[in-house]
Amino acid sequence: MNLLEMFQRFPDHEACIEHLETVRWGDEPSCPYCGSPDVAQKSERSRIGRWNCHACKSSFNALSGTIFEKTKIPLQKWFLAIALVLDAKKSASSWQLSRNLDLNQKSAWYLAIRIRRAMAGKNGDLLRGIVEADECYVGGKPRKGNKRDDDTPSPRGRGTKKTPIIGAVARGGDVVAEPASSVDGETLERFIRRNVDLPASLLVTDEHAGYRILGAQMRHAVIKHAERYVDGIVHTNTMEGFWALVKRAWYGQHHHYTRKFTSLYISEACYKYNARGRKDQFSDFLRLVFV
Repeated sequence: MNLLEMFQRFPDHEACIEHLETVRWGDEPSCPYCGSPDVAQKSERSRIGRWNCHACKSSFNALSGTIFEKTKIPLQKWFLAIALVLDAKKSASSWQLSRNLDLNQKSAWYLAIRIRRAMAGKNGDLLRGIVEADECYVGGKPRKGNKRDDDTPSPRGRGTKKTPIIGAVARGGDVVAEPASSVDGETLERFIRRNVDLPASLLVTDEHAGYRILGAQMRHAVIKHAERYVDGIVHTNTMEGFWALVKRAWYGQHHHYTRKFTSLYISEACYKYNARGRKDQFSDFLRLVFV
């Protein structure tokens, strides 16, 4: 949904509330706290969309228990923020959102983080088929120390102080990725076993020794990048393509991730990659909010 359609469909706060009620309840509203259908809508002009539950005596609305709960930012701006984040292939910075939505940067950051948290809550099925696994490193470019006397380059990849990200992608399917404390064999094994259907998959990796332990548990093919990058069906180019999107978001938009929030930015990249073939990503996201 483009921005023009957003303004036409949701011209004000009331239209947004009505849409969220339809998405959440359809024609059968119920209490989000106790689940009772014994509810009645309040008739208060100053509090649009408020309901009372006769069972637990709670007051609620369609926003209760969601990323929108208790927000003081107009829902139209929330909807526009969701559309902008979903449409930005290389992500959207809080400064960009603040300019587009006429918000201060902290409020825009608050919206974006809540949107990413909703994206992080989606758990898909296990990956199967030909599954590529790899790691990348996100963080500032290494610089030489002031007292260095040689031209030895700073470490890159394994051995760097950047944040390691491990990931796996099913060819033609979904991707999963997450920050890790290390990329040793034990960490990689846990990640693969948690996200990949081992009996139904062929795992393709580079020659990193950490993947060797998986060779005894599933079919495993190795591409030796020192010799070639593609050997028939054996390559990790799909995973490398995803890492390119992750790094472009970092280089071009955000420039810095704190370790506390790195997982949310990676979750955003995964969610948008997995939703790439859907026609109405905005509606899909709103349904996800209420799961």
